[in-house]
Amino acid sequence: MANDADVIIVGAGVAGAIVGAHLAEQGVKVLMLEAGPPVDRAKGVDDYRMNPIRVPESAYPDVSYAPRPTVIAPNGYYVQKGVDDFKSTYERRVGGSTWHWLGTALRLMPNDFRLRSTYGVGVDWPISYNDLEPWYGKAEKEIGVAGKDAPGLNAPRSTPYPMPPIPQSYMDEQVAKAAAKLGLSVDSTPQARNSVQYQDRPPCCGNSSCIPICPVGAKYDATVHTSRAVQAGATLISSAVVTDVQVQPGRATVTYRPSGGDPVTVTSTTVVLSANAIENAKLMLMSASDAQPGGLGNANDLVGRFLMDHPIQLSWALTPAPTYPYRGPLSTSGIESVRDGSFRSTRGAFRVEIQNPGWSFPMGDPTAQANEWSAKEAIGASGFDTFQNRLLRQVCFTGATEQLPDPANRVQLSNETDAIGVPRPQLTYAPGAYSDAGRKEARLLFTRIFRAMGATEQQHRDAFEGAGHLMGTTRMGNDPKTSVVDKDLRLHGHRNCFVLGSGVFPSVGTANPTLTIAALSLRAVAPIRKSLTEG
Repeated sequence: MANDADVIIVGAGVAGAIVGAHLAEQGVKVLMLEAGPPVDRAKGVDDYRMNPIRVPESAYPDVSYAPRPTVIAPNGYYVQKGVDDFKSTYERRVGGSTWHWLGTALRLMPNDFRLRSTYGVGVDWPISYNDLEPWYGKAEKEIGVAGKDAPGLNAPRSTPYPMPPIPQSYMDEQVAKAAAKLGLSVDSTPQARNSVQYQDRPPCCGNSSCIPICPVGAKYDATVHTSRAVQAGATLISSAVVTDVQVQPGRATVTYRPSGGDPVTVTSTTVVLSANAIENAKLMLMSASDAQPGGLGNANDLVGRFLMDHPIQLSWALTPAPTYPYRGPLSTSGIESVRDGSFRSTRGAFRVEIQNPGWSFPMGDPTAQANEWSAKEAIGASGFDTFQNRLLRQVCFTGATEQLPDPANRVQLSNETDAIGVPRPQLTYAPGAYSDAGRKEARLLFTRIFRAMGATEQQHRDAFEGAGHLMGTTRMGNDPKTSVVDKDLRLHGHRNCFVLGSGVFPSVGTANPTLTIAALSLRAVAPIRKSLTEG
């Protein structure tokens, strides 16, 4: 019986979309299955504008058959069993979480790949920075990155950025003056956001709504590549909730439920799992059978373990002179030189991100702040002038901290199910002392910068925030006893099954993961293609 496809790809986010496009353009018969629906950009913008609670999910209505966690109610989907709640969320729809990502496109640094060898903590990757460097350049071209090389980025490169950088904000300039007093530089952030017209998409026009949605498509999202895949002949089925994957030599059997309905079974030579770190692990654990009793790829009880994020330190203050927030992309610069050093032997590194949208992260957008202000302070012309003056003087930093891999942090299957009877993910999570020490150091640095700016009303959130960076759970390595996939992202013990996404990261550094996901996915195209013809 003929297969339905050469390659079935589960998940149409950035990893699956990139691989799907490249395989289809090479003449491979590709079937892409995405749990959630497609997104209409114009409707998403309207939904966001009409939503009184403007969180990352506000542009994307829930669908019962593909639930997801939300900032407002993460435990509506997650079943939390850890010391702390896992706070990061994601989307299940065509394009995945790239719909509401910020667009930051940083590379990991060389020492991030050799954490154990250099600092005696964590684990080394089975590949080096030099192995991935050419693929970083290809990924920057694929998704369209605007940037400017700087020593603080500490990421040697062999190719230029495809676009000039997004202009830095007035806020960036004021922070840079204060940081210079401390011997620190503020660098332009590489971003997957057009600074000029690129790939038939317009340049950024500063709508300041990157999260949750870019209204003009200047910011990259994975529908760029799903469209390429379909144009090249791939079949994309949305609202296809995959519930089981069985892998035999030369054949994979995938079962999905259209909009949560009756099961449909399809087959291929090779299968690629490209959902996020939580959904990939959940699916692999659900795929238990006589042939794979612990679940797909789980003979050594490693699937779902080493769940990580970049726990965020959130700090904010009021400057004496206007910083003019709420203009342009949500962040255009950061302090990168604090991301590496000998201190990593005892505490996590962190990256300083300068927030252009004032106090939106800790306090809500200006509308929410105005409501709170009017409830507690005098209103009328005088009260409005005072409030407006405060809005113009807001400054906010986030510190995304490094977390060490811990096997106790994990994804498992809950006994509780969603609306269509699929197990909800059970999470056990705690950032750990290493990350906590990094956040403490971030608070100290933020205090020094605030003082250098003459800022008052300094506030530091005690609890960590989620970065939206789901990592670990299917990590790569050379030894099947300590890892789930090899350096080509092939599932150990299976020549025709691959697992993509940031779940394969052995360690996390401080860089937002999307560019590394894209680079690893491009690197995996050739091994996936080869799996169709090898023994």
